[in-house]
Amino acid sequence: MRNHTPVTTFILLGLTDDPQINTFIFIILFVTYTFSIVGNLTIIILTFVDAHLKTAMYYFLRNLSFIEMSFTSSCIPRFLYSIATGDRTITYNGCACQVFLTDLFGIADFFLLATMSYDRYVAICKPLHYTTIMNPLTCKKLLSGCWVITLLLLLPPLGYGLTLEFCNSEIDHFVCDAKPLLKISCSDSEFLENMVLFSASFLLFVTLSFAIWSYGRIIRTILGFPSAQQKKKAFSTCSSHFIVVSITYGSCMFIYIKPSAKDEMAINKGITVFATSTIPMLNPLIYTLRNKQVKKALNDFVKQRLLWGPQRYHGG
Repeated sequence: MRNHTPVTTFILLGLTDDPQINTFIFIILFVTYTFSIVGNLTIIILTFVDAHLKTAMYYFLRNLSFIEMSFTSSCIPRFLYSIATGDRTITYNGCACQVFLTDLFGIADFFLLATMSYDRYVAICKPLHYTTIMNPLTCKKLLSGCWVITLLLLLPPLGYGLTLEFCNSEIDHFVCDAKPLLKISCSDSEFLENMVLFSASFLLFVTLSFAIWSYGRIIRTILGFPSAQQKKKAFSTCSSHFIVVSITYGSCMFIYIKPSAKDEMAINKGITVFATSTIPMLNPLIYTLRNKQVKKALNDFVKQRLLWGPQRYHGG
């Protein structure tokens, strides 16, 4: 038997050791993170206070904003702290918590996007029955289903991963993630690697297949509309979601499905930065700029707050 000292602290190597590049990365990530939080929080507030944003679509959009905001918050602030202070250490418990949170919100994001695809399918293909099918109880059941399936996919590999022993404390990444952790494990991790690969493949295959099926039916229905104006209006109601789905799947499929060689780690880290910082910022921008109801709700909200303050001041 060999002596083994359990690893209690990991070192996140980050993206680069160059101070100037790190300064540039810090500025970019700080800006994108700030816009992400402000944008997603704005959507959450608008869907709560505006009476016109009470349909199923905006119920799911509010939850998507919450997931995106939580997802980026589970890793970007810690990375910004590391760049600012130079402290790259993270405790074992902190690393395990980060893996859990990033995977939890990341997996839930895919299932919610698939659910939103179904919502758009009902809205376009069965408009007369939309409010009946997508009633509040159904929306809550669909959302609960997303979280339940997420936990069922996440907990088995996570629980098994907590039993791993590590021969090295240096993680070649800016965030605690399954792949770089498995690289420094001295335990037999083949079974866990297969579990992670199966879970990721199942997740992407099922959700993407459902999204493709939904949009296939949507496109076929829209093409059958008699007038060009009807087609344009129908496409505009689902274009924002389609763009978000395309960006999300396009980036994450490369990270979790494509086998990663050692010389490809830098590329994977770059895509992970994009997925964890830029995509959560883009989502509220896409939905706000391409959705007339959201833009109107935002304008009304800003006008009411700007006018209400002076009125109250003069009234007092």
